[in-house]
Amino acid sequence: MKPELGVCYYPEHWPEAMWAEDATRMAETGLSWVRIGEFSWSRMEPRPGDLHLDWLDRAIDTLGTAGLKVVLGTPTATPPRWVLDKHPDMLAVDEQGNARKFGSRRHYCFSHQGYIDECVRIARIMGERYGRNPHVAAWQIDNEYGCHDTTISYSPSALQAFRHWLSTQYGTIAALNEAWGNVFWSMEYNSFDQIELPHLTVTDPNPAHVLAFRRFSSDQVVAFNRAQVDVLRSLTDAPLLHNYMGRTLEFDHFEVGADLDIATWDSYPIGFLSDRLEVDEAHKTAFLQQGDPDMQAFHHDLYRAVGRGRWWVMEQQPGPVNWAPYNPAPLPGMVRLWSLEAVAHGAEVVSYFRWRQAPFAQEQMHAGLLTPDNRPAPALIEARQTVDDLTNLGTVQQARAKVAIVFDYASDWAWTTQPQGAGFDYFELVFLTYQALRRAGFSVDFLSTTDIPKSSYAVIFAPGLATVGHELEQKLTAGCDLAILGPRAGAITHDFQIPEQGRPGLSGLDCHVDLVETLPPNVARPVDGGGAAEHWIDRLSGDAPNLLSYADSTAALKGADGIWYLAGSPNKALWDRVVALAAEEAGLTVNAMPVGLRRRETADHEFLINYNAHPVDWNGHAIQGCDVTILKRNPPGKT
Repeated sequence: MKPELGVCYYPEHWPEAMWAEDATRMAETGLSWVRIGEFSWSRMEPRPGDLHLDWLDRAIDTLGTAGLKVVLGTPTATPPRWVLDKHPDMLAVDEQGNARKFGSRRHYCFSHQGYIDECVRIARIMGERYGRNPHVAAWQIDNEYGCHDTTISYSPSALQAFRHWLSTQYGTIAALNEAWGNVFWSMEYNSFDQIELPHLTVTDPNPAHVLAFRRFSSDQVVAFNRAQVDVLRSLTDAPLLHNYMGRTLEFDHFEVGADLDIATWDSYPIGFLSDRLEVDEAHKTAFLQQGDPDMQAFHHDLYRAVGRGRWWVMEQQPGPVNWAPYNPAPLPGMVRLWSLEAVAHGAEVVSYFRWRQAPFAQEQMHAGLLTPDNRPAPALIEARQTVDDLTNLGTVQQARAKVAIVFDYASDWAWTTQPQGAGFDYFELVFLTYQALRRAGFSVDFLSTTDIPKSSYAVIFAPGLATVGHELEQKLTAGCDLAILGPRAGAITHDFQIPEQGRPGLSGLDCHVDLVETLPPNVARPVDGGGAAEHWIDRLSGDAPNLLSYADSTAALKGADGIWYLAGSPNKALWDRVVALAAEEAGLTVNAMPVGLRRRETADHEFLINYNAHPVDWNGHAIQGCDVTILKRNPPGKT
């Protein structure tokens, strides 16, 4: 498929007389897709049952007549005030017991059946009206699940649903008490109706209780999404998708994605650097107007896995945003760079947010491709340049990488529940792994714990994988030449107990965790030969050889027979050593990349992506600052 560009548009924000001109300008820019409708419920249905869809009919027809393909959003992320009046208990409740009130967006609890029924009803109305419309080429369900910390709710609806979920999961209260270890502190229950939500306790609630609630909360998102999927499947043949977010781990995206056709995500590189990454000030300054060189690629690769190969960028930052602590403008060339980088990682569509900057309400400081008074913003020129780039590039076919990382949302829930040391973070651990592989010049695939193909990779990394067990261990070792687990792998069971066989409980490696220690930020444990471990240290015993050792001669990395265990959270230098050792073991070649330069291989091309503001020379190629060099790869067997 040839990659295409799109844009997010809000016809309800503008006089109808502007629509045709906007559609023409979009088409003349070279855009192919336009997303509409995801926030417009109050205009579709201003009062219960009083449908006003003629304006949406005309908007779809205007855009489609101009040659644009419409992504139509179900408007369930923004229920109108009358829906709340009808269902006053539909609001989510925060951990302190406060209702998340009307006046912005995402003001609903995933467990409220009355609201789910309203969502199914409006999705059915839209599907029946537009499901066979030739201009509606895709559907977006809801918008940004989990945004504004809205996955977890402590509402009465959530409590009722949680108790039912527990009874289904455990069958008997005795089984639950045993699984949770409720004999501790006399926490045993006599019935499921006694169980409360795990908040507002005197001290920490039982981690098994918290983890079960986190699993339940994720399942509620899956069920909410599925309710609309089930309605639309029979009414349209167009693909169904959802737009996920960056560094949002509160629900299992793989499970939501299993019901959809395409994964999309909303990419805001500069906002994420300021708001969602723990990096030093020098790094933030160097990439202030470009974004982190690995953050976008990480999510591109993750959502390619969530979409089973099919994914888009639904919202691409085109200028300053409105929500980060600081909101600088992208350097010239960066909007084009971000777009081409997404294509390099397999994006079918890159869609800019938004067409025209809103002159009112919460997002009036968020830039678009046009200014509020209808003049071209800087990103419009770069969007046109990207259209020409894509025309020249043609089809981009992905190729399986040689290395992969297992990403497991439940592991984040576990380590958020009981971090054991301030500063230990699952996402950061996986992200540091990803960065190390990218510094070594590797393209990377992500895998879920349920989707590990046999004999497909040279190396699979599984850092922080909380629960392993024999079956998953077998999948990992069968899927690659070398599996690298740890730190903190195989540390708990599904119900947050230490496994009977001990930690990490690997049948293929004689390695045992004897004790665990966590370190403050100003302390690191040096490793002989260079590098150090931070945050988390596993003290190991066992007959497996020490491949790396701490300065006190205890094991930092043990390994044998295609499986290694890493006994600490590596800093940058140690990660580079571990990746180099793994590459040597698996017969891979490291191509060390300069700071800010990244490499992505596809079936036919090699993309060199320079996040630096200055030129970089690498391997005989001069890559300009904030630019992408695309090289044609030789077909297999030819030189």
